[in-house]
Amino acid sequence: MIKTRKELRVLLLQIRDEPRVRSEEHQSFAFHSGLEESQINILNVFDTPDFSFDIIQEYDALFVGGASEASVLERSQYPFLPQCEKLLLHCIDNAIPVFASCFGFQMAVLALGGKVIRDQDNFEMGCIPVSLTADAATDLLFRDVNDKFLAVSVHQEKALEAPAGCTALAYTDLCCHAFKVVDKPFWAFQFHPEVDKRILIERLTIFKKKYTQNDTHLNSVILNAKETPQSNMLLKSFVDRVLLDCTGSAEPQSIFEPNQ
Repeated sequence: MIKTRKELRVLLLQIRDEPRVRSEEHQSFAFHSGLEESQINILNVFDTPDFSFDIIQEYDALFVGGASEASVLERSQYPFLPQCEKLLLHCIDNAIPVFASCFGFQMAVLALGGKVIRDQDNFEMGCIPVSLTADAATDLLFRDVNDKFLAVSVHQEKALEAPAGCTALAYTDLCCHAFKVVDKPFWAFQFHPEVDKRILIERLTIFKKKYTQNDTHLNSVILNAKETPQSNMLLKSFVDRVLLDCTGSAEPQSIFEPNQ
């Protein structure tokens, strides 16, 4: 069935416990994707750690957010992790479009047999320049993004390389920052395409004890924060180019359908 933009429905797999960030993340995904909040339903795994894969059948795509209150490396403490990873693999197997940010990136790496390591001493925090690989030039989402584009990145766990069967698209000196599963509509980003300068400042202020040494350190990061327009446009490109075939027609058409 062909859908218009207003008919799209997306599921946000959320790994957030802090009430303010739960709401803000929902708003941020909606704002930068160009969808209404009402078009994005939430499955928060802190509330619902056990869920059926059948839930995704009602949606046109899956968004996966970040997490400041969980770790992909502490599986016994967060029992929802295996089910989340299986959901990502289910989406890959059934060609259900996925846009996974930060924690979602790390879960995807592990689900696909890759390796994630912890680095709490030399980690990225703030608005950083991200480099593109040669393959980014022909990627559906990255083809019009400039090299060394700015993106919001705050993470103490990372993957040095993309998993097998994936195409690396972006990186920094410290880690892989984006990949796509070969021949599948599945993109993952270590940085936060759904977060802009204003939201970065809000989140770091909330989680300052986790990521900053003191108020002086926090203020330094805030003063150096910059706008990240090319990173932020990736979500809308995903909706326009993956969920909708925006060729200039009055009513864009869906080019991916779940379970095809």
